[in-house]
Amino acid sequence: MLKTLINAWNIKDIRTRMLFTLLLIVVYRFGSFIPVPFVDAAQLSAAASQYDILGFLNLLSGGNFSQFTIFAMGISPYITGSIIIQLLTIAIPSLERMSKEEDGRQKIERITRYTGIGLALVQSIGIVRGLGTNVVTTTAWYAYATIGIVCTAGTAFLVWMGERITDKGVGNGVSMIIFASICSQVPQTIVAIFSGVFVIASYQWWILPVLLIFVVLVIAAVVLVDRAVRRIPVQYAKRVVGRKMYGGQSTHIPLKANANGVMPLILAMTLLQVPAMIGQFWPQGAFYAFYTKWMTPGTTVTGAIVYYVIYALLILGFAYFYSSITFNPVEISKNLQQNGGFIPGIRPGRPTGEHLMKISNRLTIFGAFFLTALAIIPTVLLHSFGMKSPFGPTSVLIMVSVALESSEQLESLMLMRHYKGFLG
Repeated sequence: MLKTLINAWNIKDIRTRMLFTLLLIVVYRFGSFIPVPFVDAAQLSAAASQYDILGFLNLLSGGNFSQFTIFAMGISPYITGSIIIQLLTIAIPSLERMSKEEDGRQKIERITRYTGIGLALVQSIGIVRGLGTNVVTTTAWYAYATIGIVCTAGTAFLVWMGERITDKGVGNGVSMIIFASICSQVPQTIVAIFSGVFVIASYQWWILPVLLIFVVLVIAAVVLVDRAVRRIPVQYAKRVVGRKMYGGQSTHIPLKANANGVMPLILAMTLLQVPAMIGQFWPQGAFYAFYTKWMTPGTTVTGAIVYYVIYALLILGFAYFYSSITFNPVEISKNLQQNGGFIPGIRPGRPTGEHLMKISNRLTIFGAFFLTALAIIPTVLLHSFGMKSPFGPTSVLIMVSVALESSEQLESLMLMRHYKGFLG
């Protein structure tokens, strides 16, 4: 990866993309020091520390939530909005037809953008009101209105920034913003762990080597699964056209072991926040009490079991959802048949599509179980050690996956440049 970065830096066009991405990330981090008016950040941080889900929101926002800066809501409302719109696209036929048209996709993107911005307004006001009156300097209506408007503007700016990174920078814009947010919390997390071992003595000394082994195993597992590919052999029949013979070569269709990447995990985490965010409007209500008791890890054993079961089911559901969008075995089988290709031992046409679908389903299940195990098992072990931190194996998974994805895009950009130079 380091060699890829060095080679990419030596190419002017790619270096411009890298500098553009870095500039926007720096702007994002500068915004992390601009506080929202009428909010007592110290009181809010103390109140929010009681909820694990708000700790994860703070992690995804790069610590902006605990300080309640203009980027306190982060990019999470936009991710939640995209989940809602994608699910509605499947349920509503008119949206499904719209998603298959070029103009329709642009309209859906605008709807998703507005939905995310609207959720930022609802979440910011709801969380502040739910945490109590002591987190604000005044309970006047204009204070809550100002908080909602400022936080919504911050999320809208992050959405715009993510789109610019995707178009003119390196990597997926939303993923890069989350990557920068998590990376900004790494030094603070390391200092807290060392302080807990050597200063406060709240952890045993053997926690450090265990955590180091955890990190190494998670990184190795992510890299191994990310690079793993199932190669489906394809044979092309020989064809005689005039005096020339075409075909006859062998190739393969590469299917990644975890083709969906980290998105099912992020979407599942974000969607689990929605009930808690809604419950923040009525903190004394029966729904919020029920959710806190029975569907929140760290409160009761039953609550942890229910939470992690729903968590695993959401990961599996989103993995299948993304596979159905990104992989079309029927289209691939048609293209193979039209070009004289076939999978050895499988008849062309419908049997080929069914064979590809069967393999894709198996890989999707494997990827979903991998993400679930990586997200839940180490987290449960850390809780058994008495460590309570939103920065866990999931954060490492996101960081490594985004880094690998960005590295692959840099390699693709360099390859495209070589081809352009050759054609020019």
